[in-house]
Parts: sequence; structure tokens; C-alpha cells
Amino acid sequence: MATLSLQHLDKIYDNNVQAVFDFNLDVKDGELIVLVGPSGCGKSTTLRMIAGLEDISAGKLLLDGKDITQTPAKDRDMAMVFQNYALYGHMTIYENMAFSLTLRKENPNVIHKKVLAAAEILGLTEQLNKKPAQLSGGQRQRVAMGRSIVRNPKVFLFDEPLSNLDAKLRGATRREILLLHKRLNATMLYVTHDQTEALTLADRIVCMSMGYVQQVGTPLELYDTPANLFVASFIGLPPMNFFHVTVSEDALVGPEMNVPLSEDEKKTLAAYKGKEIVLGVRPEDIVEGGAVSVKVFSNENLGMNTLVHGHLGNSNAAENKITCKLRGWCDYKAGDQVKVTFVKKHFFDKDTTNAIRGEK
Repeated sequence: MATLSLQHLDKIYDNNVQAVFDFNLDVKDGELIVLVGPSGCGKSTTLRMIAGLEDISAGKLLLDGKDITQTPAKDRDMAMVFQNYALYGHMTIYENMAFSLTLRKENPNVIHKKVLAAAEILGLTEQLNKKPAQLSGGQRQRVAMGRSIVRNPKVFLFDEPLSNLDAKLRGATRREILLLHKRLNATMLYVTHDQTEALTLADRIVCMSMGYVQQVGTPLELYDTPANLFVASFIGLPPMNFFHVTVSEDALVGPEMNVPLSEDEKKTLAAYKGKEIVLGVRPEDIVEGGAVSVKVFSNENLGMNTLVHGHLGNSNAAENKITCKLRGWCDYKAGDQVKVTFVKKHFFDKDTTNAIRGEK
């Protein structure tokens, strides 16, 4: 397949609105990179610059070490799968998958072999004589992927390909993309606003906000050691809880909260003694029993787990809201008091919003 190098890419539109700022990324051969972030963060614009569908305002794009910044889209040897499938309704599935090869005037026998091989990979062999309207959304998305596979491109680009599918189909098609990646060992870049897709698909995730890259790392790195408040709040479901607290000699002190610090945590926060920081706690890192009191206002039973929503102590202030993901089926009622412990804590600088790390 291929390597990609994105070096200091900027995208500035004619109205002087900048959508992407100083984007840097080296993609390894066969790697599946997921660009994730909220709508308007610049992820699809970045993908379109890679594909050649958007001009690059500044910076360089290298494919296998060759500068393709100014290379037309048709000559970049990349295949893009769009959100809306972009299939030709009057053509059969076979004709849709063969279309790009037919335009290139490839040998009909070669085209036939490639289409059949792609159809077998994607479970579409029985659908080749049908029209797109006769297929489900998931099947149509597989046809769009098949059309890319037959081209045997150096790089596959996916722009929110599952957005039009319902939850069940989305999960099934996500697994198919993962299997496809493993089978082809292809270099892939995948754009989504869905963190579940990012966490389950990616070798590495690029988390973006407001046109800037916030963090690049494995799914576990972004989940376990978020670089800043944005990444911490965006990655993880339910979202991380945040509280403004003051670092004392041996505890974090806040409204309705006094949380003891371990010796390692004291070292990590030594420079912040007497200062206010932001404490982050994932709902799944909260267990029953401990020094923190939560007044319940609602329960969501999920089977093996229960989301318990409440406020710290007796306060109903919005800043004291907390969500706990407790193990088992809980039957707490509004007004019940639950004692909990934070088994893992994340610390963030209140001013820079960056994570506070201890010395390695």
C-alpha cells in the first residue's frame, strides 16, 4: 500500500476563513487512521485536501515520499467512500463497481475478475444484478466500498461513511470495514464525529477541534491519558465529569468534596498546591463506598451497569452534577445518598486546559 506525510497543512478559503491550521501527521503503510471531532472541526476538509478535492493553502502532502501537493485528484491513486454512497441508480451493482475500470478501458476479463473478487470479500455476489434501490443502506455502502476496492488504490479515504445507517447497521458495517482493513492490509484514513467508531476502528486517532489537532495517539492513549480538557470531554461515553477544586496539602477540596490524594498524586500536583485545578473523573472510574457523597436524582439501568445521575453532597448546583457508571443493577431513588470513591483521577490546568502530568 502506501505511506502518507501531511506537513504543516493549512486550508484558507477565499473569504479568509481558515478551516485547518498547521496539520501534521505521518501515516504508516497499512495503518488505519481515524480523524474525529465535532462538526466543523476541519476533519472532512483535511480528508478532501488529501484526496485532491480541496486545494492545499499551505504545507506539503507526500505519498510514498513523493510530493503530490499539486497533483490532480485523478492522478493521486486514492479512492474515496462518501457518506451518501454516490451510486448510479440506473446501473446494476456490477456496473457500479466496474465503472471506474470501464472508464480506464481496462480489459473486460480483468474487470470481471476484480469485481467478482471484491463482491466476494463484501458478501455482494448475490446482489450484482440488482439496482441500488433494491439494496439496504448497509449493502449500498458495501457497494461503495467495493467500487474502491476494484481500483486497488494506494490509499482508501472514508468520509463519515456510516452516518446514514441506523445503529444496528452502523455496528455491522463498522465491523466489515475493520475486517476489510485486516484483509487488504490497506492504508486508510477515516473521518467521523462518532467516538465509538474512532475507538473501535483506529490504529491511531487524530482528535480535532476548531481546525487544530488536539492529540494524536492510540485509542487507549486518548481515553486513558487525554492531552487536554477537550479530548477528555470528547472521548468517552458517558462523558468525563469535571469539577473545579483546590489542591491542599493532602486532598482536593471543592464544593461538597474533599478527596484524599495518594502519594503519587501529591507529587504530580506539587506545583499546584494552593491553586485551583480541574479534576476529571470518568463515570466508569467511580465505585460505591468511599468519602464522596452523591445525592441521586435519576437512574438509568443498562443491565450489567447502572448510570446514576446526581449532585455532590446536598448541593443542586449545576457545577456539582455527577454521573456514576456503577456495576450491577441499582435501584436508587431520587434523594438517596450514595457514598463513592474515585478510583482514577485526571488533572487539568485551569488556565491552559492541558493535562497535568507527573514526572516519568
